[in-house]
Amino acid sequence: MGSERSDADDDTTAMALKILVAGGFGVGKTTLVGAVSEIRPLRTEELLSEAGQSVDDTGGVDRKTTTTVAMDFGRITIRSGLSLYLFGTPGQDRFWFLWDELSQGALGAVVLADTRRLEDCFPAVDYFEHRHIPFVVAVNCFATARTYGAQEVSRALDLDRGTPVVLCDARDRDSGKEVLIRLVEYAGRMHTARLLDTVG
Repeated sequence: MGSERSDADDDTTAMALKILVAGGFGVGKTTLVGAVSEIRPLRTEELLSEAGQSVDDTGGVDRKTTTTVAMDFGRITIRSGLSLYLFGTPGQDRFWFLWDELSQGALGAVVLADTRRLEDCFPAVDYFEHRHIPFVVAVNCFATARTYGAQEVSRALDLDRGTPVVLCDARDRDSGKEVLIRLVEYAGRMHTARLLDTVG
């Protein structure tokens, strides 16, 4: 009987937050979700086809052979009682209709950026800014890309003041986890500020 009460208590104190991982085509969204997920990630990848060559810009990611056509899904426990459900969005314009569904109920988002193709993350930045969804920009540091500081990236993307920019390696679990922690902290501050505004 005592153990049943304990299980029920765990259920009521556990919190699961929904996070989106967005960005341009080939920026590392699937890699990030796979690197940090403690469960085997769900992936909806398909091979790139000749039919998609006319609509998918593969410049700078010539070695990419697959693409996400619906979403990636993973889960990570940040600390006892707090788990994040990660939803990786498809990067191509033709799958944007899925974003509205995926963003329902999301605490916030990670916008992955590649400095070789920085303009590719403009649509994601605009999407979250217009919907007032808190986000951080995570610059995926590719070995072949020139390194830019967080301030330079922030200016180049014309981000709202205070929007965090962090450098990361999407392949590294600890690096990805740090990005997610920054997002949860930032989104928490943003949601608290909005609640206080409505009360005041």
